Amino acid sequence: MKKLFYLLSFVLLCTVAYAQSAKELYNAANEKFDIKKYKEAIDLYTKAIEVDKKYAEAYYNRGIAKSRIKDNKGALDDYSKAIDFNPEFAAAYNNRGLIKKALLDYEGALIDYTYAIAKDSLFATAYLNRGSLRVIVKQKESGCSDFKKAQELGNKKAFESIVRFCD
Repeated sequence: MKKLFYLLSFVLLCTVAYAQSAKELYNAANEKFDIKKYKEAIDLYTKAIEVDKKYAEAYYNRGIAKSRIKDNKGALDDYSKAIDFNPEFAAAYNNRGLIKKALLDYEGALIDYTYAIAKDSLFATAYLNRGSLRVIVKQKESGCSDFKKAQELGNKKAFESIVRFCD
């Protein structure tokens, strides 16, 4: 019985020693993402999440990878999980807004862009995205205001939107 205990303990220790940490899996996933191997990246982000169920950044990056392969529902779920585990995650609100906009949920997208800005008042891309959406839903004046704020914050694309949509 004692030998069995030692054997099981040894096997467990070896397994733990060779198990990858959530951070290592996350970094490996990022490497796959960088070379556009999105499905492999998704698998590695999933493994990182299995190790650390509350890994907001892994959910967020998996959401980006899913959006790249046009899995909007999966991306939406992942951005929501990232927000659940980090309610201050401005980029997750912004990206969830992008998915909602693509799914024609303009009201939901507007709410998410506004939350992103509330979490990070210097988030120029969120202002640009909200401005674009406002123009779509016929709120040109407030859309132009968002474009101007995005430009003030250094977003280069904002100028193009101002020229195109604003007087």
